[in-house]
Amino acid sequence: MFFTLPAAHLPYRFAARLAAGLLTALASLAAHAQSLPPEVDALLARAKVPPGAFAAVVVDAAPVMNGKTAPLLSYRAGSAMNPASVMKLVTTYAGLELLGPAFIWRTPVYVDGTIANGVLTGNLIIQGKGDPKLVMERLWLLLRRVQGLGIRSISGDILLDRSAFAASAQNPADFDGEALRPYNVVPDALLVNYKSVMMTFVPNPGAGTASVSFDPPLASVQMQTSVPLSAGANSAALADCGDYRAQLKADFADPFRLAFKGSYPPACGEKVWSIAYPDPASYAARAIAGLWQEMGGKLGGRVREGLAPPQLKPVFEMESPPLAEVIRDINKYSNNVMAQQLFLTLSQQRPGGASNEASREVVRNWWQARFGEQDVPVLDNGSGLSRLGRVTPQGLARLLQTAYVSGAMPELMASLPIMGIDGTLKPGKSRTATLSQGWAHLKSGSLRDSTALAGYVHTPSGRRLVVVAIVNHPNAPAARPALEALVDWAVKEGSR
Repeated sequence: MFFTLPAAHLPYRFAARLAAGLLTALASLAAHAQSLPPEVDALLARAKVPPGAFAAVVVDAAPVMNGKTAPLLSYRAGSAMNPASVMKLVTTYAGLELLGPAFIWRTPVYVDGTIANGVLTGNLIIQGKGDPKLVMERLWLLLRRVQGLGIRSISGDILLDRSAFAASAQNPADFDGEALRPYNVVPDALLVNYKSVMMTFVPNPGAGTASVSFDPPLASVQMQTSVPLSAGANSAALADCGDYRAQLKADFADPFRLAFKGSYPPACGEKVWSIAYPDPASYAARAIAGLWQEMGGKLGGRVREGLAPPQLKPVFEMESPPLAEVIRDINKYSNNVMAQQLFLTLSQQRPGGASNEASREVVRNWWQARFGEQDVPVLDNGSGLSRLGRVTPQGLARLLQTAYVSGAMPELMASLPIMGIDGTLKPGKSRTATLSQGWAHLKSGSLRDSTALAGYVHTPSGRRLVVVAIVNHPNAPAARPALEALVDWAVKEGSR
């Protein structure tokens, strides 16, 4: 076990009593069967999803306090289901409890040598410790602080220390073969800019081309800076943007050269396309070398892997945003690699570096201490990007109920997308909800054979509910309207 709960801590004692009450209140959910609301049943039928592939719970957020222990709806609530990205609720709430909302990641920077006349005679060392948000802007600030030490030239190397995370054989193509999709980026103790390249296309009709800019600059990588504009047979063709990515005919097979063999439709205007870099192992080195050079820095050696000497003390540490802010990015936008960074951080104190296996044990122990032996989730990497993850709707409901009366409730709820407003539930991402728009904070999840929603629903009467709904079926994506209809139903029923 890698953590202990403070036995004398009042909130945990209260939470333990509350969890026991919730367990009693929800113990009947697995056996308790109800018919589905007619609108939900009809939409499942339209999606050709049998009722046996659906499971849901609608229950008061604080039943022990208001005495309303009976769920409004319980349908196959004890079934172990794949919740897709809804699994991030387990990871982020565990993070809030075990690390605290003010937790920050620190990236130490070391100088191994002497500084004189703007030259570091020796090596610069950057030690990654799992920061999920070392994006380009913050990397620039880190290197600017290096220059603030009086360093303009480094005679030796820039060493990258990734030892905080145990070595992993995980590959970006493992999940679905789409290695260039940013959602498949694998975690890294020194995760720089999500290992992604952002390409911005801006048409210039007068020149007949579209300019292409790349962020961040990558050392030793040729990047095509313009593409021809598409020539249409008529004005209607020129006015149609279409699938601009397909028309560009991108060629990313060679990581040393990012090129395009096609053209860009002028009707598309400005577009931004992000890809995961084709050679992720070299990304951090290329990004740091490229940005250092762009900032006017000189490097006599190269950027390479290395370890910080144990006797050295850092000259400064780059601090991440607090966890309360990080989980907003994780849940609002369903950022997989950030969730995996947090998940691994839970076991970072383990000798040999953090690993998914160790973090699974940490979360399992936390769950058992917090909720007991029932409904222990099966986690893979903490993000939900997995075919193996399983959790019951009643288990997620208990987690959300416990969180609702905990000190972490404001941070967790604020991290969830608002139905029809923002994040993964903004307009265009979901159907137009007539009742629940603006009334529900929900985490969404979607895989090819799984779709899910879970979170909190507010009603006009002031009642607050927990809603969990999961579909596991080959037609699961088509069942999303049925889940959203259940949320609308909860708004209406909860106001009675």
